Amino acid sequence: MKRLTYISNFSRSLTREEIESIENISQANNAKQGITGILLSCNRNFFQILEGDDDCIDRLYQKILKDDRHNQVSCIKLEQNITKKYFPNWSMKVIALDDNSDTLLQPIKILLQALGESKTVLANYTHSGILQAMENGINPLTLIPRYTEKIILFADVMGFASITEKLQVTEVVELLNQFFTICTSNIVAMGGEVTKFIGDCVMAYFDGDRADEALQASLNILSELEILRDRSPVNSPLRILYIGIGLSKGTVLEGNIGSQIKKEYTVIGDAVNVASRIESLTRELNRFLVFSEAVCNGLSDRWRILKMGDFYAKGREAIVQVYSIDDPLASQKSDFHELKQEIKDQLELIGNQTIEPCKQRKTLFMLYDRY
Repeated sequence: MKRLTYISNFSRSLTREEIESIENISQANNAKQGITGILLSCNRNFFQILEGDDDCIDRLYQKILKDDRHNQVSCIKLEQNITKKYFPNWSMKVIALDDNSDTLLQPIKILLQALGESKTVLANYTHSGILQAMENGINPLTLIPRYTEKIILFADVMGFASITEKLQVTEVVELLNQFFTICTSNIVAMGGEVTKFIGDCVMAYFDGDRADEALQASLNILSELEILRDRSPVNSPLRILYIGIGLSKGTVLEGNIGSQIKKEYTVIGDAVNVASRIESLTRELNRFLVFSEAVCNGLSDRWRILKMGDFYAKGREAIVQVYSIDDPLASQKSDFHELKQEIKDQLELIGNQTIEPCKQRKTLFMLYDRY
């Protein structure tokens, strides 16, 4: 037998009658399968313990994962080979804590509410592959490292050093958040995985046979950024949010990397280094998007390929053949030096408009120092 404990969010508001219906249906179905357990509902969260034969628990949990009443299902604990049940007499006991005023249950309500909030927060900081493993009842620490073929994507903000020097902290954060949001949504939509943010850089990967999807995600990112620049106010830093994207393909090591104290689930290997190096070539080539020969070879014939030349990538002895595509989104409309000047001019415009507020703050500080 096994025991599975999970927590989930309500995907929509559920009435007391709907929760009672869950209890009645679960009791009837679970009794036939020999499944027992308890379900607590509190503050739009479900907390459930299921126990029974392995196959029965697995089938029921897969059904729960697809249930439209549940959202962000996370397996908290999976116990194998149990010999004794916690709830042998309950085919399913449902307790709606929101409707219960028993003082002794208040700490449980507070605990479950805190657990639900913590789960939501951690989901924003955790690799989706890790969340997927936890959802399926797999301890992420038990995931075995493996060699696999991936397409690596690096996207980096152009002129970021100047941006951080000229803009206020809130403006820099807003610019980065817009950039990261656009990248993440488009990468995930095309089946990719964002593995980390490195300063002003996004690192992501696609399966090795998904070259078309990786290239399309890159174009979608560039398209959305172009729309954002055009629609932003004249004095907005978002008008200078330009990026370079580099794609490479190769065998990488995928798995838990780190120390006993802190780990991250990521990919490492030569393909990662190549993606980073050729992304930096976007400035030299006056392109927003470049990719390696291995990526090029995996593309379908729908793309108009441009060979940009052979280059030495920093840290590698072998020459890297770099390609791009014949698409307006992939090509910088001017020389990169002109683009740098455009970024500089826009930063000066923004800086001039914030001089007066800065002077006012400085005057206030000087007045304060006199007393």
